[in-house]
Amino acid sequence: MESIDVVVGRIGKAHGLRGDVTINVRTDEPERRFAPGSVLDVEAPTGSANTLRTVTVAGSRWHSSTLLVRFEEIPDRTAAEAARGILLHASIPADESPEDPDEFYDHQLVGLTAYDLEGTLLGEVTGLVHGGAQDLLAIRTPDRRDTLVPFVKALVPEVDVAGGRVVVADRPGLVAPLPEDD
Repeated sequence: MESIDVVVGRIGKAHGLRGDVTINVRTDEPERRFAPGSVLDVEAPTGSANTLRTVTVAGSRWHSSTLLVRFEEIPDRTAAEAARGILLHASIPADESPEDPDEFYDHQLVGLTAYDLEGTLLGEVTGLVHGGAQDLLAIRTPDRRDTLVPFVKALVPEVDVAGGRVVVADRPGLVAPLPEDD
């Protein structure tokens, strides 16, 4: 079965003396991805001396609103500090979907055809930009313009992965260009 690689987090600062690290979570399913026994692939930052290729979750817990994780390969604070900045990847089956029906993996959205509420073609989804406040759908219009649409229910009321389409509640200037001033 074909699988894909998804980023699930980035290791942050060390927490305590036993090797716990904070995680900048990049998944909607942290309890699933950081469950004890989960093996994650490692992508070290450029210039890092880190030699880890994978890490195995030994334990995880929430502290306030921060996910703390202990990995078997990171035994102490020194190793935890050296691991800072590492991107963590999970390999998932290409046909897998998140448990929540209103959530989607990025690769499921790329290539979907975008239509407005009346069924007029707006373009094709080319990617998803993960922003601090919200995610943005990147859409390339038929005239080759690239636009960004906030990926919120009010502006993207329908996502039909099986049908290969998304519906965008377009506003002038959002995807369709602003009408010319006469």
